Amino acid sequence: MASILLIEDDLTFSRILEGFLTKKGYQITTAHGGKDGLKAFESRSFDFILLDYRLPDTTGMDLLVEIKRLKPAIPVVIMTSFSDIRTAVKAIKSGAYEYITKPVNPDELLMILQQALKKEKATIPIDVAKNQIVWGSSALAKELHEMIRLVAPTNMSVLIEGESGTGKENVARTIHQLSPRAKGPFVAVDCGALSKELAGSELFGHARGSFTGAINDKIGQFEAANKGTIFLDEVGNLSYDVQVKLLRAIQERVVQPIGSNKEIRVDVRILTATNDDLIEGVRRGEFREDLYHRLNEFKLKVPPVRERGKDLYEFLNFFRDAANEELQRNVKTFDEEVLKLFESYDWPGNLRELKNVVKRAVLISTGDKVTLSALPPEMIENMRATQTKEKTAGLYDLKALQEVQEREMILKTLQEVRYNKSKAARILNIDRKTLYLKMDKYGIE
Repeated sequence: MASILLIEDDLTFSRILEGFLTKKGYQITTAHGGKDGLKAFESRSFDFILLDYRLPDTTGMDLLVEIKRLKPAIPVVIMTSFSDIRTAVKAIKSGAYEYITKPVNPDELLMILQQALKKEKATIPIDVAKNQIVWGSSALAKELHEMIRLVAPTNMSVLIEGESGTGKENVARTIHQLSPRAKGPFVAVDCGALSKELAGSELFGHARGSFTGAINDKIGQFEAANKGTIFLDEVGNLSYDVQVKLLRAIQERVVQPIGSNKEIRVDVRILTATNDDLIEGVRRGEFREDLYHRLNEFKLKVPPVRERGKDLYEFLNFFRDAANEELQRNVKTFDEEVLKLFESYDWPGNLRELKNVVKRAVLISTGDKVTLSALPPEMIENMRATQTKEKTAGLYDLKALQEVQEREMILKTLQEVRYNKSKAARILNIDRKTLYLKMDKYGIE
């Protein structure tokens, strides 16, 4: 039985909704104000929030932001009058699942409720239950996950682009888990760690004695991934020779181990990832164009942490809970100063860096709250240096603006007095020598 929190100040309307939803088999908890609603939300677990936009002690928008900060994945539906639709659309951008207008149509509400609960269960990847993957709830995160669900059931080759540490392998694993090949193997290969000499052997295998050190036959990763999925991370690092063999494996679905005359048929779906611009590699002649188009049947872009807005809170809570479990700690929150720093930090290492920072902070923290003292010193120094640079740049910008304005004022004054420099100096309240110096500085003749 799904549990719903209804936050609505209209007593009559809330009783009607409560009666209707109870008859439909839902467990309803009702609150008539924002503070009471938040207190109920924090005291127990709910599957769904039904939230009125206009409340006596706060707005639905403020409450939505706080709910999403605490539990980003929970679906929230905003109820609003017609005049509030524009505001409700903004609420959706802040994480609301949907909005409905008053008077509420019971059938519409029931349909939205059923869809939200069904989607919430369906969008949890297998690995989330194992504490391996966390998904955000921002518009970017929803779009990415929708694209994953769209392409996963197909057999298309997918090129996953994104900066280092954004979770490209997690995306690949999720595609595999949601595909018809889920029961088959998932084989991940870091092409960036393969030397030119060993890449062919690693991917396609080799026969005993085919080269120095080949003392046994070796099964390649393509053969190991048969009936499943192979994920080639940093595919742009493969040498041109290996690219030729990879293209043949894709086109003909056969691999030939090094030093062997035997061809092995393979049934493998290929997922690739890169943080480089492969198109630029094609232009430079470093990456085969025909191979690029074979790999890029469908492209996914994984956004960096700095572009994901409120997803940051979900990542922080997820990594904190994981670190607490691993390190046997009980850190519950992050200090406000820490959150402000995290929000303004650029996160060049993305989720990988975020996970490491949180894990270190949980280990070092002596209480139940992460403070600035638990963060890496270089991170704080980096932030201070950035802030100093921005302030300095701001001063330079202000100075430049002041100089432009000063030049315009001098020029305008000179034009008004027909370039009588004595009059201009008196009007500008400076001596003639200073006026001449400024004219020379600004190139005024």
